[in-house]
Amino acid sequence: MTEFSPVSRLPGAVRPVALVTGPTSGIGRAYATRLAALGYDLVLVARDERRLGALAADLELRFGARAEVLAADLAQEHDRDRVARRLGEGVEFLVNNAGFGLSREFWTVDPERLQAQLDVNVTAVMRLTRAALPPMLAAAKGSVVNVASLAGLIPGRGSTYSASKAYVVSFSEGLAGGLAGTGVRVQALCPGFVRTEFHERAGIEMGSLPRPLWLTVDEVVAGSLQDLEKDRVISVPGMQYKAVTAVAGLIPRSLAARLNRGLFNARGRT
Repeated sequence: MTEFSPVSRLPGAVRPVALVTGPTSGIGRAYATRLAALGYDLVLVARDERRLGALAADLELRFGARAEVLAADLAQEHDRDRVARRLGEGVEFLVNNAGFGLSREFWTVDPERLQAQLDVNVTAVMRLTRAALPPMLAAAKGSVVNVASLAGLIPGRGSTYSASKAYVVSFSEGLAGGLAGTGVRVQALCPGFVRTEFHERAGIEMGSLPRPLWLTVDEVVAGSLQDLEKDRVISVPGMQYKAVTAVAGLIPRSLAARLNRGLFNARGRT
């Protein structure tokens, strides 16, 4: 277990604090649970206050973790500002997990929905990371995990979603260079297909995907934490996806895009 510095506490707490966005299901929930097990208290950020409350109670019961519930819609500027203010008070670990995809083709989706997707997938990641870093740098310790996607590394799986995740990857890589030697780590987590509510919420049919391509949320989080300890900025959990990205890096980008479309079928998603 990582040693903890005496910063970033909830009032009266003795554990370090992690803030996780989108923790009510999927990777976010798995990350919140794992961090609670490692000795963190949590700040839980999502739209559904009822589900946040249930998760907070579960983490306290199972791990003795205190959890601050912060109901917020990261597509809204004033809610992003509220979360940023909390980060400005100091946390030791930030997981920018909230994000969503859209079904239907780009040119058929309402512009307001496209903008909301960018606000959550891109703007919130930038804004919350900016808010979290000054206290981390002052303490010379901290970790930021930005949940991207394999779609951010290999083109062809939709348009705005892939573009938003490519931003997260590039942003994290560039930021890592500036943070070198400060004691603060940043990672772009790039999972492939994971069994979560993501595709169901987006209305994307995934029933035909071969079973070996699926990962569990626990596999993804374990891989992320292992790579974080090794200071790997880009984390691609699963040997199958490490192989996919390795092959994609050896062939022309246009060919990689065609292979990706053939393997993962980008039709009907944005």
